Amino acid sequence: MRVAVTSVFVDDQEKALRFYTDVLGFAVGHDIPLGGDARWLTVVSPADPDGVHLLLEPNGSPVAQAYQRGVREMGLPVIIFAVDDLVREYERLTGLGVTFTAPPAPTGPVLSAVLDDTCGNLVSLQQPLG
Repeated sequence: MRVAVTSVFVDDQEKALRFYTDVLGFAVGHDIPLGGDARWLTVVSPADPDGVHLLLEPNGSPVAQAYQRGVREMGLPVIIFAVDDLVREYERLTGLGVTFTAPPAPTGPVLSAVLDDTCGNLVSLQQPLG
């Protein structure tokens, strides 16, 4: 058994798609219309196109909205992305206008930073130390 798809709730799929592809550098995995405005919309790392897909899930239900709002208010990232050079990514993303709620700092065995994905979520970037 392995993880094939995981999801994050987003307040706007199109805005999320632009952020996760144009800014973070992911590639479109699937973009399948499901009727109306609904889409099965995933992104995937270009370094691992057969790897785990991240579903950009609309937060259309009150439960999803409450969860997303609550996790954000607690300051908790909804997902963690591994990077090879966090300082370089932080500088690149800051240069693109990305807002970080926490700059790179040691957190146990990793260097981590937290960014705002513009779609209602906090996302952690992490690089192993040592």
